[in-house]
Amino acid sequence: MTFTETCNAVFDRATAEYHITDNIDATRPEPYESGSLEAILYHKNWIDVTQWHMEDIIRDPQIEPADAVVLKRRIDASNQERTDMVEELDSWFRDRYAGVTPSPDATINTESPAWALDRLSILAVKIFHMQAETERTDASAEHRARCAAKLDVLLEQRVDLTQAIDTLLDDIAAGRKYMKVYRQMKMYNDADTNPVLYAKKNG
Repeated sequence: MTFTETCNAVFDRATAEYHITDNIDATRPEPYESGSLEAILYHKNWIDVTQWHMEDIIRDPQIEPADAVVLKRRIDASNQERTDMVEELDSWFRDRYAGVTPSPDATINTESPAWALDRLSILAVKIFHMQAETERTDASAEHRARCAAKLDVLLEQRVDLTQAIDTLLDDIAAGRKYMKVYRQMKMYNDADTNPVLYAKKNG
C-alpha cells in the first residue's frame, strides 16, 4: 500500500465513522496511537467532515440568526484548526525529508504535500456524500444519474491526485523537488492584524 493509499484508507474510515452518529457535536474517536501519522490524518478528516455538515446547517433558510452567528464563529474556528493541522502535517514532512539534499536544479511545487493531502481529505468527504446521493430512494432517477456521473469524476480525481502526491513525495525524497513550510498567517483571526478587532481593542 502506497503512502497516499494509506491516507485514503484513514480518510475514508474517519468519514464513515463520523456518519455513525452524524452529529457535529459527536466526540471524535481515537482509533490510532496518539501522535502517529494515522492519528493526525484521522483528526484532519474528522475536522473536514464535521465542517462539511456545519456548512450544510448554516445554509438552512430557517436557521435562527443568533444560531447562525454562533455556528459561523464555530466554522471560523474549525477553519483555523484545519489550517493548523495542515501545518502540523507539513512539519512532519519537513522532518521526514530533513536529510535530503536537493539537487542544484530542484524546483518547488505549487503546493506543499500537506495542502495536497488537505484536498485528498476533502475529496473523501465529497465522494461519501455523492455516493449517498446516488442511493437516495426519495430522489428522482435523473438526480441519481447526475450524481452517479459526478461520482465518477470525483473518483477519477482521487486517482489522479493520489498518483500526483506520490510522485511529489518521490521527487522530494530524490531531491528533484524541495518543500518549504509557509504559515498561513490568517489576518482576520488575529486581533493584531484585523482592523475591526484591533480598533475595538485600542478604542
